[in-house]
Parts: sequence; structure tokens; C-alpha cells
Amino acid sequence: MSTINIPNELPVDLIGPDIAAYAVGNTGIPYVWSFEAGRPGPHVMISAIVHGNEPCGSVALDWLMSQDVRPLKGTLTLAFMNTQAASRFDPADPNASRWVDEDFNRVWSAEALASDRDSVELRRARQVQPLVASADYLLDLHSMQQPAPGLALAGWQERGVRLAQLVGVPDRIVIDRGHAAGMRMRDHGAFSADDGQAAALLLECGQHWETGAADLAKEASARFLTGLSVIGPELLDGLGALDPAPQTVWEVAEAVTITSERYTHTQPFTGGEIIAEKGTLLGHDGERPVVSPHDDCMLVMPSKRLWRGQTAVRLARRRD
Repeated sequence: MSTINIPNELPVDLIGPDIAAYAVGNTGIPYVWSFEAGRPGPHVMISAIVHGNEPCGSVALDWLMSQDVRPLKGTLTLAFMNTQAASRFDPADPNASRWVDEDFNRVWSAEALASDRDSVELRRARQVQPLVASADYLLDLHSMQQPAPGLALAGWQERGVRLAQLVGVPDRIVIDRGHAAGMRMRDHGAFSADDGQAAALLLECGQHWETGAADLAKEASARFLTGLSVIGPELLDGLGALDPAPQTVWEVAEAVTITSERYTHTQPFTGGEIIAEKGTLLGHDGERPVVSPHDDCMLVMPSKRLWRGQTAVRLARRRD
């Protein structure tokens, strides 16, 4: 087991629903539900609680299940992922349940899945992988450590950007290649293949325990399904959602991977800050200074998990 010892200084206003009723599933895989329309169409998938301390996605899936949402065409899959981690959530120590043994969202390379390594997260990933690989479109619902504007992490294929634009929220789209520590589910298989057609989007809906994160997760889910014409407009209309703000696209120029035993940020960055001048000191990786690589540099999700091999922060440039 990999211990996460990060004190929490933020209010825990959002706690996920009891998902025990969904344990049986209807796919032969616990906590995974699929519904077929009986008409040709894409296989669309929405996933939640890839990290056990990120309840917004489980709120959205619970809401979709309670609404008896069924596809008008193709197949709709709703998947509660790292349920063992989520079952350990404790509001008194909410960071500790991010995973059980290792990060579920770093095990999705073909090599890791085929290896003889064993962990709670790898066993679950191998269990759900066939369904993930069969999806034409994936919306993976997440949240962030710090209070910051929501982000649509679109990967590096242009089809991911188009999917983010189809969903329409949040207003910042980030093109990125992930983490040195391992491949995310969003980048698995055909989702990131140069010759693939499938598209996946990882949505960061706000700070983990803000109620607004659940609101964005629900709205994005409805826009995802409506935009792909898998459901009609009624679900989105019922939310009373406003027209979304215009989106901007940002491309990660550098992902700062920690190489030392000690990394420090120079300020209490929370994410979304735009650093005006190139060369501004942002942190220290041991003795190595980390500076902004260009003017108007946006900080993407500066981390509190400042351990060797982890991503300290990603640095992004706006795309015209």
C-alpha cells in the first residue's frame, strides 16, 4: 500500500453518494453499467472515481442513474472505477483515499497492464480495460487538489480538442501529454493513437470537495451526451444551465517532473495563474530553479504531491 500523507486545509462540503446499490452492475463487471439503444451509434462512456477522493464524478453518475438515462442510439456505459479507494473516504483525512496501492490513473500503458505487477488498481484496470478499449468516446470526471478554474484536458490529438469543444465546458481546454509517472486512462489505446478514431476527455471539475465540482460534472455529462446526440436535450434543459463562456485552448510547453528529494513552489500557487513574464521563478527542484518558459504562461494544476517522479506543475501557452 502506498501511503498518502497530505494534511487537508480545505472544507469538505462535497461527499459522494452511497454507491452500494450499483455494485452488481449489468456487464459482469462490478459497478459498471451499460445500456444499448438497439439502434446503430457510438459507444460512449462516462467514468468516475478513478481517484477515490474525487466524489464529483460519482455524484454525476448517481444522478444519471437516478434519471434512468438511456441512449437513443449506440451504447452508453457508466463506470464507477476505483471503488475500493472511494469506500475508504474519510472527511477527516480526505486525501488518504486517492488510491489504495498506487495511482489508478498511471497504470494504463500496454506494458503496465500486461506486466506481472500486482495492485488493487492494476487488478481493477485489467478488469475494466476491455470496456474502456471498446469506447468510441470517453468522458473521465475528475477534480483538483486546489481551488482553481475547471479544465478540460484534451490530450495531444486534435480530436480530443474537438470533443472538449463539443462539450463546451469548462472554458479552458488544455492540450497535454500526461505524466512521466505513467499513462492515464484517457490516453489508453486508440484514444491517443495517431491512426485512432476514438476520443477521450479528462475533465477537472474544480476543487475536490467543492459543491460546484459536482454541478460542473453533471452539466458536462449532459452536454457530452447531448452533443453526441446519444440523448435528447431534456436532461440538459432540466439543469437550467446557462450558455457556456467562450473557450480558450492552451498547450502544455513543459511538464515539470520532480528529480530531487525536495521540490518547493515559490508561492502558494493553486492553478490557473497566468505568469506574465518569461523567466519568472516558479519553484526549486532541489537546487535547480524552475522558471516560466515563455510570457503569459498558465500554471496547470500545481501539485501538493511533491515527490520524486511526480509532476510538480505543468506550464502552458495559449494557442491562437
